Amino acid sequence: MTESQQRTPDKESGGDDRRSQLTRRGGGAPATRGRTTIADGVVEKIAGMAARDVSGVHAMGSGLSRTFGAVRDRVPGGGKSVTRGVKAEVGESQTALDLEIVVEYGVAIADVARDVRENVVAAVERMTGLEVVEVNIAVSDVKLPDEEDDEDEPEPRLQ
Repeated sequence: MTESQQRTPDKESGGDDRRSQLTRRGGGAPATRGRTTIADGVVEKIAGMAARDVSGVHAMGSGLSRTFGAVRDRVPGGGKSVTRGVKAEVGESQTALDLEIVVEYGVAIADVARDVRENVVAAVERMTGLEVVEVNIAVSDVKLPDEEDDEDEPEPRLQ
């Protein structure tokens, strides 16, 4: 090696080249070592919670899925499904979502859909770092004021 090709110590680091040695030895910055994968169900839960937070959304899912969900909710250990009415496809850096919602009577459906889309995109992108490429919304029903609510808890049998 000639003198011009030899590496000279970095004056700012006090004469040693520790930063480049750490990078060389460890294979890059710690944040770039390894891979993070996010399951479809994780994105579905985030999207379901974000959609339910929007005013005008009465419930999620079609009538049939809400009926089965209401039965499952009453079974001990069944619990409420946050992902009801939400389907996500997750790639390495992007995700696409399909939502099925029930709106309350009297609200502007286009406004509710816009608000749901904005809230879901913001929540999913903030929490996962994934780019949301689309949020498709299907309005499957309208909750009328005088209709019974499938999601209501039954009256307790014991007091």
